[in-house]
Amino acid sequence: MKILDQDVQGGSALSYAGLLEKIEILRSRLRWASRLERPEIEKLLRQANALRDEVMQLSHKERFVQAASGEGVRVVQSPGERRRALLARSFVFEGTFGDNPRLLDALEVAEKAAPTDLPVLIDGESGTGKELMAKVIHANGSRADKPYISVNCGAIPENLLESELFGHRKGAFTGAVNDRKGKFESAHRGTIFLDEIGELPLAGQVKLLRVLQSHEIQRVGADEAISVDTRIVAATNRNLRKQCEEGSFREDLFYRLSVIHVSLPPLRERKDEIPLLFAYFCDEAAEALKRRPVKMTPRLRDFLVNYPYPGNIRELRNLIYRISCLGGDTAGVEHLPVDIRPQQQSATDALAAGTAASSLAGSGAASLSDAKRAASDEAERAFLERGLREVGGTVTELARRCDMNRSHLQMLLKKHGIHSKDFRHHEVPPQEEKRV
Repeated sequence: MKILDQDVQGGSALSYAGLLEKIEILRSRLRWASRLERPEIEKLLRQANALRDEVMQLSHKERFVQAASGEGVRVVQSPGERRRALLARSFVFEGTFGDNPRLLDALEVAEKAAPTDLPVLIDGESGTGKELMAKVIHANGSRADKPYISVNCGAIPENLLESELFGHRKGAFTGAVNDRKGKFESAHRGTIFLDEIGELPLAGQVKLLRVLQSHEIQRVGADEAISVDTRIVAATNRNLRKQCEEGSFREDLFYRLSVIHVSLPPLRERKDEIPLLFAYFCDEAAEALKRRPVKMTPRLRDFLVNYPYPGNIRELRNLIYRISCLGGDTAGVEHLPVDIRPQQQSATDALAAGTAASSLAGSGAASLSDAKRAASDEAERAFLERGLREVGGTVTELARRCDMNRSHLQMLLKKHGIHSKDFRHHEVPPQEEKRV
């Protein structure tokens, strides 16, 4: 029996019968060969590796189809029904989530991808829960009982990157006093989470691409290759497509990593989730601080519900821990950080609001809601006029001081008929200055 001359190619026509035939050819060659030269051994090894890749590819395809297949015609479900259906299917999720359609899309993709070994790329703003999503994928897959290793690619110095990921042999470099396993070897048969993959230097990207292609690593200072069976989940808060165009990220690595692509929406687009997160993190903070869950004043709760959260879920969690620590039994806006705390109403604003309310109440022509609205408008107008006087009519500076969007501020000025030019400091023209 001769060695196969054709290269083993993977494709859509893969079948178990074809793979078994190729394996039998290799077995016959090994069984009847009296002597094998080194070139023949290397050729057999290449064929064996190719067959292994074909088996993995066929397994991935079959498992992915099984995970993605539905039960007949898919019925359109409301977000609430989709959420309940996820939980009813014993979907493992450590935490809480709401009914945002984009988030449910991401969770359903993760549910289907979890049983496979396909690489997953998770993107989203910092603090949106990318590492939690990676843990969800691991927990819902066939490797749930195997190691889960997390690596922050942006925190590893470039000169130590290869040693951290792939390990090293004793004496490979100064300080290498013992043999050491790398992260990939530690994650063998489990999942490795590569956080901040966009910060990986180009040299490290080349080495990572080699691992994805060959499923082998090589320790620093070693000659032999070590086979690794690792599920790769990567995450980034950067636009990797744009980085590929700029040349700072390898395009071939991007496509290797993003076989399954999951995008997480920011918290400001998931307002329905905020009250759920309040309860979850309040209980978590109470357990950590050994006290009862903190209560919030209505004003604090209203502020936290409408706050834009530039730091997303991570910022919300930190705020809940802060007010739980400082607030005791009940927390108010005074327990928030000073830089985001809403400004207290000044005496001038309060006087203006009181005057307007008294006027309306005295006339007897307005309802209580009209009185409240008018008082609020008067206080808002007084606040804007006082602010413009302080900044000399500069709208941009007032917007910066109030931490407000400039266009929104201009809309408020237009609403009250206030013209910023009326508050600008008038300077003496140079000609008049000389005459004086």
